Amino acid sequence: MATVTLKGNPVHTSGELPTIGSKAPDFKLVKQDLSVVTLGDLAGKKIVINIFPSIDTPTCATSVRKFNQKASALANTVVLCVSKDLPFAAKRFCGAEGLENVITASAFRDSEFEKAFGIQIIDSVLQGLCARSVVIVDESGKVAYTQLVAETADEPDYDAALAKI
Repeated sequence: MATVTLKGNPVHTSGELPTIGSKAPDFKLVKQDLSVVTLGDLAGKKIVINIFPSIDTPTCATSVRKFNQKASALANTVVLCVSKDLPFAAKRFCGAEGLENVITASAFRDSEFEKAFGIQIIDSVLQGLCARSVVIVDESGKVAYTQLVAETADEPDYDAALAKI
């Protein structure tokens, strides 16, 4: 279990992020068109997994915008933005913002993603959602970088994450 804060108040997660150098946990997430995306679908690419509570909050929306902009120029790299939001909300947001360089993926069908990555919030008003975090997976499927953002209202460290690409 890890502890972060939400406006200074402690919030606990279901586990710990995967260790650097370990094989990334497989997942089945739902894209905007309701199709499924898995780790295997992205094999051979560098993957930025931007994980957050909800696209409908300012910090989460900012992280999607910034990763869309910053990672779009990186070769052989895909940005996967993951939350428990319904795919329709992500589609609405990306369409309104003109974001085309990220894949939004929802963990709404089950909680295996959050459990495997150790980022399911288990208490507080955000219970059941994903803790703000970033995981970089290299072309071989190994974890190259992780960040569990200490304060949920803060943005991730984009530069540190993208430096691992």
